[in-house]
Amino acid sequence: MNKKQKKMLFRILIAAALMIVLRAAYSMIGPEADGSVHVKEPWWFILYMIPYMVIGYDILRKALKGIKNRQVFDENFLMAVATVGAIAIALVEKNGDYIEAIAVMLFYQIGELFQSYAVGKSRKNISALMDIRPDYANVERDGEVVMCDPDEVEIGSILLIKPGEKVPIDGIVESGSTTLNTAALTGESLPREASEGDEVISGCINMTGVIRVRTTKEFGESTVSKILELVENSSAKKSRSENFITKFAKYYTPAVCIGALALAVLPPLIRIIFGMSTAWGSWIYRALTFLVISCPCALVISIPLTFFAGIGGASRAGILVKGSTYLESLAHTKIVAMDKTGTMTKGVFEVSGIHHGTIDGEKILEYAAHAEIYSSHPIAKSIQKAYVSGLLWSFDEATGAAVPVQREAEDRAQRKINRDRVGSVEEIGGNGILAKVDDKSVAVGNDKLMDRLGIEHSHCHHVETVVHVAIDGVYVGHILISDVVKPTALEAVRGMREAGVSKTVILTGDSKHVAEAVAKDLGITEVRSELLPADKVTAVEELLAEKTGKDVLVFVGDGINDAPVLSRADIGVAMGALGADAAIEAADVVLMDDDPRKISKAIRIARKCMRIVYENIYFAIGIKLLCLVLGAFGFANMWMAIFADVGVMVIAVLNAIRALFNNK
Repeated sequence: MNKKQKKMLFRILIAAALMIVLRAAYSMIGPEADGSVHVKEPWWFILYMIPYMVIGYDILRKALKGIKNRQVFDENFLMAVATVGAIAIALVEKNGDYIEAIAVMLFYQIGELFQSYAVGKSRKNISALMDIRPDYANVERDGEVVMCDPDEVEIGSILLIKPGEKVPIDGIVESGSTTLNTAALTGESLPREASEGDEVISGCINMTGVIRVRTTKEFGESTVSKILELVENSSAKKSRSENFITKFAKYYTPAVCIGALALAVLPPLIRIIFGMSTAWGSWIYRALTFLVISCPCALVISIPLTFFAGIGGASRAGILVKGSTYLESLAHTKIVAMDKTGTMTKGVFEVSGIHHGTIDGEKILEYAAHAEIYSSHPIAKSIQKAYVSGLLWSFDEATGAAVPVQREAEDRAQRKINRDRVGSVEEIGGNGILAKVDDKSVAVGNDKLMDRLGIEHSHCHHVETVVHVAIDGVYVGHILISDVVKPTALEAVRGMREAGVSKTVILTGDSKHVAEAVAKDLGITEVRSELLPADKVTAVEELLAEKTGKDVLVFVGDGINDAPVLSRADIGVAMGALGADAAIEAADVVLMDDDPRKISKAIRIARKCMRIVYENIYFAIGIKLLCLVLGAFGFANMWMAIFADVGVMVIAVLNAIRALFNNK
């Protein structure tokens, strides 16, 4: 408990103790048989006002402040009117019993304390994520290690990170090797190995060895800053359900106040017209009971708390949801469209073969690697890696393909990509690369590029990505690039179906036969292949036109090229996008590792959250309507009103906290 909660608990205990003592005293020395009391007024009034003011002074102050600011109709106003009215009735009837007024305030404050504790628990779960923020960075400067604020570290600085310390800023390991704990980022306890040349992201904890890291970003642009910003802003975007409750309370509270006033005034007036006794006190008591019952605390508190807890629970599972509006939409997911590379496959490409015709396969790889020198595409990186790795591609007469053979160590050391050999480079999106290498025109790309250039080329029967190579307008062969399906991909697709997804679609720039082979293995219902980034947007728009009612289309992508599609879909999910700034910015949900199973987990969390929201709405409104009717007809007293208000709120808040826990 924080200091404020402890203070409130102390007030509750003092008020409760005083109320019990006064009640006991009243029972012993209270009313005689004729209704008179030993202790006359105003002494009972003064004594009872002590616990009343102890527990309720802040509610009265807030109610007066609301009236002064012309923001009258809130729960503080309802509690103040109901309790002051109950005290007034006791004064008029001179029965010396003010216990109900104190009880209403007391139990209301107990409910408020409980709600404050529940919100604090939700915040504590999210604050565990906030602990990923590093407090300092050890920077090497002029041969010394200087401790400084991460905000002051420039790009290209060398950080020394010891075991037990957090990685403060994204970078590349310059030297050393270690094991990183990424649980705070990904929700997974499995550690990750990192050694020289590997990328490390801020927020991870160095567990074993000392590493030197060269920073690639400023702290404000690093992964940890992006994540903290997403979590801190997640509550700003309200869902339709939250907006409904806000509007509901805006009109509901004045309406019940008018209803309570009518209940207090109209029946006695009607009785006067018909010559009956007025019984003003009885009807005013009913009106006050009506006010306490009608307080919308259970809805106003529990619905936002449910979404807050849902977002917190998702964060613990390594799923960042940017706002409750996206959590609500996720619950209606029926179509999931996804990129193939890096989403359902590992995205770690390797050259698996070279089919050549007019020149040696070794030369094909050499020219292709130089042409792709400035490309950051995973396929381009795999070609460059295959060239510098020193594998010798030897022609196999039986298969008609080049196969890798390990070179001698001294030969491997000399293999580097020489930028001086490369002239102009032009990248054609969704097609490939045109470059000048050794004054030769080199074209490296897919079938579309060859068709675009009017170059006749062979079609490979292998189910891998095919990269064609042409030199000076003459087709010389093609390189086979293989990508491996993630081991969890099949389970992920099955999980989507179990979560209620009716249609799964692959949208990819890869060739048709490669995409269809992956889709067949995973049980994906539809494939759209050989798409440019703009084509993916068109495909998503066509899928959007197919959905009906409240159905939601989710697109899952992992890279910069997917940013336009992530923005266009109903919900954009960035897969393994800790380093892809454009994807994080465009996405509504960010999965903090590359496990596709978290797509269905995010949907299940959203559906559980919405189920709790509707449970609270139906339960709270149902109980209140029942008690309002009973109160209006005189069958409900102030104690039942307390249950209808505080009791329902406590139950709703307890139910809301369930959204924090996601066991599946």
